[in-house]
Amino acid sequence: MEFKDKVVLVTGAAGGIGIAAARKFAAEGAKLALVDLKMEALEKAAAGLDEALLLTADVADEADVKAYVEQTVAHFGRIDVFVNNAGINGDFKNIEEQTFENYSNVLNINVIGVAMGLKHVVAQMKSQGGGAIVNTASNGGLLGAPGMSAYVASKHAVIGINKSVALEAAPHKIRVNAVCPSGVDTQMMRSIEERATASGAENARETFESSVPLGRYAEADEIADLMLFLASDRASFITGAYYRIDGGGGATSV
Repeated sequence: MEFKDKVVLVTGAAGGIGIAAARKFAAEGAKLALVDLKMEALEKAAAGLDEALLLTADVADEADVKAYVEQTVAHFGRIDVFVNNAGINGDFKNIEEQTFENYSNVLNINVIGVAMGLKHVVAQMKSQGGGAIVNTASNGGLLGAPGMSAYVASKHAVIGINKSVALEAAPHKIRVNAVCPSGVDTQMMRSIEERATASGAENARETFESSVPLGRYAEADEIADLMLFLASDRASFITGAYYRIDGGGGATSV
């Protein structure tokens, strides 16, 4: 029960990685505050989790972000761990076909949403004397990907924010790290496969999986395990780091 009575706040909690993380933390005794855009999706994802606080919010709206932080603190009294996970992949199109609306939507959710979450959670953690934060970046924050320039730009930004906030927060006993997954076997990857197929790719899943040295997608639970480690006292001297979890893909890149 490594997180017994710790308060863990998870955004994007109705998605594959978010709910996997929530269940892992719950199994270790955590109290959960789970945030996503729609209550119906949250309730479905959180089925079987006892006493989880379910909160709806648009993470790109600072008023909503402030509210989910305040509601969590009002209910539990503190925030010990923040899994800053909400994100979208956006449209799968080459740059000449990209729209202002798509870029704006992806950057608002993946960058502004992450930054505003950090703004309000770090302030709370400072007031209580510390905490641990795990941001969800991507191997797309380290590499390029045809057709995904908005998403790739946003995840490069997350890694930059992660480094900067880790330095700001370190004097206050707040650790800030990021995970950088490659393809994960979730609905988001199904969406990417569908868009790749619509753009003319054949056997999208096989093609994507064959590019991974371990020959498969990650499971959401595998990403969640890394999140738990980074949030735990076992990672007490780790901050400002970003960890590839990509089946060996990083070893093949220049």
